[in-house]
Amino acid sequence: MKVLFASSEMYPYSKSGGLGDVAHSLPLALREVCDITPVTPLYRFIDRKKFGLHSSGRVYMLKMGSKTYRYELIQAKESDTLFVYNDILCETEALYGYDNDGLRFGLFSRMVAEIAKKIQADIVHLNDWHTALAALFLKAESIKTVLTIHNLAYQGLFDKKVLKKLAIDKKYFTMESLEFYGKANFLKAGIAYSDRITTVSPSYAKEILTVRFGCGLDGFLTKHRRKLTGILNGIDTVCFDPEHDRALYANFSANHVGKKAANKKAYYKNLGVKERKKPLFIFIGRLVEQKGISVIAASLKDLSAEPLEFVMLGEGEAETEKKLSELSEKYGNIHYLKGYDEALSRQLYAAADFLLMPSLFEPCGLNQMIAARYGAVPIVHATGGLKDSVFEEKKKCIRGIVFESYSNKSCLHAVRRALALYGDEKACLKIAEFDMQCDVSFRKSAKAYMKLYKEMTA
Repeated sequence: MKVLFASSEMYPYSKSGGLGDVAHSLPLALREVCDITPVTPLYRFIDRKKFGLHSSGRVYMLKMGSKTYRYELIQAKESDTLFVYNDILCETEALYGYDNDGLRFGLFSRMVAEIAKKIQADIVHLNDWHTALAALFLKAESIKTVLTIHNLAYQGLFDKKVLKKLAIDKKYFTMESLEFYGKANFLKAGIAYSDRITTVSPSYAKEILTVRFGCGLDGFLTKHRRKLTGILNGIDTVCFDPEHDRALYANFSANHVGKKAANKKAYYKNLGVKERKKPLFIFIGRLVEQKGISVIAASLKDLSAEPLEFVMLGEGEAETEKKLSELSEKYGNIHYLKGYDEALSRQLYAAADFLLMPSLFEPCGLNQMIAARYGAVPIVHATGGLKDSVFEEKKKCIRGIVFESYSNKSCLHAVRRALALYGDEKACLKIAEFDMQCDVSFRKSAKAYMKLYKEMTA
């Protein structure tokens, strides 16, 4: 079985969030069970020399309406990943946020469809709105398509004029296809024309059928629910491995969790914290409402009065960053670090006793899995993938602290339960050891996707 796996971002070449991580890890796991080719844009900011990406001479022409677009296919020497280069798509300083994003990723979707035909793929695995139009472009072909929705909040909404540029017949601008309140909705097209649809957790697959989490597409998704499946993500456990992670002050494993303490001691020293027996709570993520940032901000005054240190790493709207910076200066045990640094994030996971994830909604979430891998106990709001991956039952992976109501009161209560747990050193260590041995890899996900692929091609 030949699968083409298309994503607008792919770690380590490009990444803005979880999509980049999944687009790296899932194909690695699927490679063991099928013939899979990942494909992604070769953006100008990708270091070609570092990754051994040299001009291949494989240049193709794509005719759309009255225009013809040139694109090149490039493959790394030590990777099976295929890169697409087109100047409109790739000559940007960032991944997204441009006025011509509709044209850029419409082109990419067209190119994905053409590549699928060239390599005679059996299945094309599409990810989010950036590649969703490929399902429409392939609807007349024998090639099957599956669309994974990583976050329904991002749908690819554009002025309907983009359809003419992409040579998409106006007959598709209907409520049953692309039209969404007068705009062209790329993700909606993927939902309409893909053979199967997946989300990144079983609970999120149910949640998006409701008005609360459906982002305006709950009715449309309900109509297509027979195609919908929820498959929980995993992480790359080779990449996230505290026993061999070079970014850490001290490496450790589930068999030697006690060595984890050296990372906390070193981080507290750098932070200037003298009372090093206090528990370390961390938050790592985008400073947006989805991640529960308003709940965190509303809780900081109360958290400052607790015997703990709380470190937040992330970036978002300037107003939110400013507020967190001010509160960080005001309270001695609250620390806000602006931006994102991969090495620092790993150091934080290794040093932390607890990870706080009070997300309003979370399609899957990877942080709770990384935290478990590094022996930090997750504290989560029971939603989406967090509900499917963190449990308070003793024998279920991952063990953590779960709160049901989305409020700062519930969040604070969960933190205080964590503090009580921290007081029982033996119990806390036992949970960390248990979590570090949980299988949070993509093996189960790959098995589920392979089953889906076989059903589609049967």
